[in-house]
Amino acid sequence: MKSLAIAVGALLLGAAFPAAAQAPQIIRGVITDVRPEQISVKPKGGQPVTVALTKDWRVAVTRPITAAEIKPGSFIGSTEMPRADGRGRSLEVHVFPPGVKIGQGHYAWDKRKGAMMTNGTVGNITVARGGRELEVDYGNGRRKVTVSRNIPIVQIADGQRQQVKKGVPVFLIAGPGPGGALVTNAVTVGEGGSAPPM
Repeated sequence: MKSLAIAVGALLLGAAFPAAAQAPQIIRGVITDVRPEQISVKPKGGQPVTVALTKDWRVAVTRPITAAEIKPGSFIGSTEMPRADGRGRSLEVHVFPPGVKIGQGHYAWDKRKGAMMTNGTVGNITVARGGRELEVDYGNGRRKVTVSRNIPIVQIADGQRQQVKKGVPVFLIAGPGPGGALVTNAVTVGEGGSAPPM
């Protein structure tokens, strides 16, 4: 469990930093090269980005689950689009293992223009036609998030370094390292070669 907490710590905490020249960068794309000390990723429509890997770098893997597996007390993250009524419309949900609580809060996210990330503990769950509504406590507030049946819902678990290979879609957050180079201690892959939905 400790190793997983390390793996997802950089993965989601970095996104809460205010925008700045030295702020962590969210990188999504396909691996073009991987070596013991670095990884190169080609974002969609962009040029490959090379990121250094720390000696203790970890791997997290996302696997699909059903909405019914989200229970009161689950700690989740959800990319969402705010609605006029104050609720959020979820674009994806990722569920952390019991005991892992990372990146709690409600903050801007770059998945889509205007998107937000809400990380918090699930309270009441209302089952409705077309999906479910989750009440999420994110520390300094609560938010209702609508989760439709057609969005990706995944569980985060420990992965293995051998899952990080050329051609695999990945998600990672990289921060500034020595000399301004990008560095990360966590790489996220999807089960079976699927793209992590965050």
